[in-house]
Amino acid sequence: MSKLKFLRLAASSIALTLGASAHAQSAAAVAPPAYDPVLAAKLGGNDNGMRQYVLVILKTGPNRVPTGPERDEMFKGHFANMKRLADAGKLAIAGPFDGDDGWRGMFIFAVPTVEEAKTLVATDPVVIKGEMVPEFHPLYASAALMLVPDGHLRLSKPAPAQ
Repeated sequence: MSKLKFLRLAASSIALTLGASAHAQSAAAVAPPAYDPVLAAKLGGNDNGMRQYVLVILKTGPNRVPTGPERDEMFKGHFANMKRLADAGKLAIAGPFDGDDGWRGMFIFAVPTVEEAKTLVATDPVVIKGEMVPEFHPLYASAALMLVPDGHLRLSKPAPAQ
């Protein structure tokens, strides 16, 4: 199975898992949760609870930045850029891969077009420096993915003061 097919399967599984989890929680209750049109609108969901995203695969680029202060600053900027995009409601999910086959990481952007995702990715220092190159794929998945950034913040311990 190709990594892209795997990722599509994983995204579908996330959506199914979110639905199954809600169903399991509601099974103990008398009635399933009611449709929440305000939440659906806030998350950009359609009548089926779905929305358009763009999946970005970050692959090893042609310009490896050598270990040292420049590389450290590049990755510091990479993480700051991801935080900025998540805070703006544009980045739903991000994470690294193991580097096999040149796959370094992924973004799932909450934007309707590849063109818009390209403008967002162009602000990332790892792409600007050529450390990584992006590959873009339209993705139709659960609007509930937009709940991940807030959920992640609730699960992450604050960094110690420096």
